[in-house]
Amino acid sequence: MAAITTLLPVFFMLALGFASRALGWVTPQQKAGANDILFGILFPILIFNLLATADLDASVLPVVGYVAVMYLLALLVVGPLTTAFTGRERGHFSKYLLATHEGGNVALPLYLSIVAGSSNTVIFDLAGTFTCFIVIPIMVAREAAGSASAGELVKNIVTNPFIIAVTAGLAMNLTGLYGLIVGSAFGPAWTATISMATSPIVAIILFCLGYDLTVDKDTIGPILRLGAVRLAWCALIIAGFFLLFGARMANREFLIAVLIYFMCPTGFGMAPLLHPLYKDKSDAGFTSAFMSLYIIVTLIAYTLVVLFLA
Repeated sequence: MAAITTLLPVFFMLALGFASRALGWVTPQQKAGANDILFGILFPILIFNLLATADLDASVLPVVGYVAVMYLLALLVVGPLTTAFTGRERGHFSKYLLATHEGGNVALPLYLSIVAGSSNTVIFDLAGTFTCFIVIPIMVAREAAGSASAGELVKNIVTNPFIIAVTAGLAMNLTGLYGLIVGSAFGPAWTATISMATSPIVAIILFCLGYDLTVDKDTIGPILRLGAVRLAWCALIIAGFFLLFGARMANREFLIAVLIYFMCPTGFGMAPLLHPLYKDKSDAGFTSAFMSLYIIVTLIAYTLVVLFLA
């Protein structure tokens, strides 16, 4: 029942987006407008808030560093090396789907249904936040700029709303200014404002993913091959935890966190980040289908954990 409670809202918003396109409730132009609002305004606010409030605890840095390195290897080594296998026609963005995991909306609720009161998965989200909101926006801005001059490339990067949000969030966090604002008399109003701005984000992302969702005989093969590469790479990440953090993995709660988190789909926040790289609408459909179908892997992993470890 916990899995249904967590995943039913996800599938509902995906289905609602799919139905809206199929039945003509929302036009492509209207959906594109939703993308602009999400990508240019709301999502950067979420990034800013995540980094401004992140608990940068030095004791978890080895774990965070390990996960971040594995994500970077996925982007810079595994993705490019496996393009011939996964499909060159999607090679301009498919490597990004090998990195990050959907922690807040999938991993954490499933994990808490087994181990109540623990926040181990949040540790991994720190690495995911670094990769998704710092590394990937820079890489995407650089690739989207194509043959632009060095000056234009720098301009594209520093004016990217995600980069601005990351910079401002980290500055507010490290200087303690964010804590002062939240702790002041103005704090409740500030918190309510941020909550109002960020609460629709996940629903809009899932709706847009559902709207773009298309699976046909030409895409199912590449999706399955890319899924196999991602699954193998995530299994290697888990094996690395046993090798490098054996003492932590001996703890049942930490072990369960690792197994569930690294079997989750690519972070939903990746979808709006990749739009500058898409050549046509089929690229968006491929991303949506890949993220949606990978939830099957998550459900299988969750079921096995419940049966043998819970």
